[in-house]
Amino acid sequence: MSEMALVERVPALLRERAFRRYWIGQTVSLTGDQISLIAIPLAAVLILGADAAAMGWLKTAELLPTLLFNLPLGAWADRQAHRRRAMIAADMARAALVLTLPVAYALDALTLGQLYAVAFGIGALTVLFEVCNSTLLVALVPSERYVQANALVNGSRSMSWLAGPGIGGVLVQVLTAPFALVADALTYLVSAGYLARIRPVEPPPAPVAKGHFTEGLRWVLRESSMRALFAASGTLQFFNYMFHTLFVLYATAELGIGAGLLGLILGAGAVGGLLGAVFAGPVVRRIGIGASLIVGFLGFTLPLLLIPLAGGPLPLVVAVMFAAEFLSCIGVMIADVAGGSLQMALIPDAVRSRVMGAYRTLNHGFRPLGALAGGLLGTAIGLRPTLWIATAGAVLAVLWLLPSPLPRMRELPTREEESVPVG
Repeated sequence: MSEMALVERVPALLRERAFRRYWIGQTVSLTGDQISLIAIPLAAVLILGADAAAMGWLKTAELLPTLLFNLPLGAWADRQAHRRRAMIAADMARAALVLTLPVAYALDALTLGQLYAVAFGIGALTVLFEVCNSTLLVALVPSERYVQANALVNGSRSMSWLAGPGIGGVLVQVLTAPFALVADALTYLVSAGYLARIRPVEPPPAPVAKGHFTEGLRWVLRESSMRALFAASGTLQFFNYMFHTLFVLYATAELGIGAGLLGLILGAGAVGGLLGAVFAGPVVRRIGIGASLIVGFLGFTLPLLLIPLAGGPLPLVVAVMFAAEFLSCIGVMIADVAGGSLQMALIPDAVRSRVMGAYRTLNHGFRPLGALAGGLLGTAIGLRPTLWIATAGAVLAVLWLLPSPLPRMRELPTREEESVPVG
């Protein structure tokens, strides 16, 4: 194959230097995130002997910033002219925070309190990074490439799910958990370095006016398509976290699946996610953005009904679990690419960070509620009945989308900046 033919196979956005640098930085950083997701809990368990209560506090410290800071940091970001600089600062600060853990371990001073503080700090800085990131991505990508951009970014996320935990596990085994986090810190520095090498024309800062803090949420409530998408996503998050709270316990205790085999099953999901990101663009072009969103929601949730249905000989159970995870992750990537592209196209730049802050607050706010409900129901009525409720409830989330304009929407809409009030 000629060199020209190879170049033509590369997605058009990756042939553009600015987006390519952004995408490389994001890909490396997402992989690093997966390393920390395994290394920090292992540091708590293996180095500090954390019990179940301590692990619960660690998870709470990680999730709490998304509830506390998305709205205020979204409002702050919309008032800034240089969001890219804030993202670089967030990356540098995350690297510094992560590096305190191996330093403390080397000095025999590592404590659970420090792990809680670092998890909380990283969570807060990640919120800042993400609310700015939504605006930066739009500044880098022309509207006709929104679907391709989301497919590439979500493809990187799937690759990180596939490669990150394995890399993290090897690093923990070779270096111990705290020193494995040096690799995570380096990924933040790589991300900051690539962000420093791009110069997109960012949208101007929004004027400060009465109602600035809540305007993103009020815009969502006024816009029927986004209102339906937010409601469906929040419902899905609630039931999905009911499911995930009990999934590992159900798979191991009731189905008899070992830890290694369970890891392979989850790896099949990552492969499915990668394929979903690859095929999302062609699906959107073939059936339209709205129908793709419906297909993605159903493709994500319907296969998970197989999991409470699983039973019989172990090979059959494993085959069913593989199929459920693989197909579900294909669906979630189609939903993420279609939904992310719709948000890029529809949300005005003047309120983008505030809208995304409201979206993340809603999604992350339903997660602990779903987890709590899953634990309570699992104790009261058993694991399998609770999983039936969780998976069926997740399927029904699509009902929020059906009465909205979304099912009839074939092309991405054009933003109308003038429709956003400034006071």
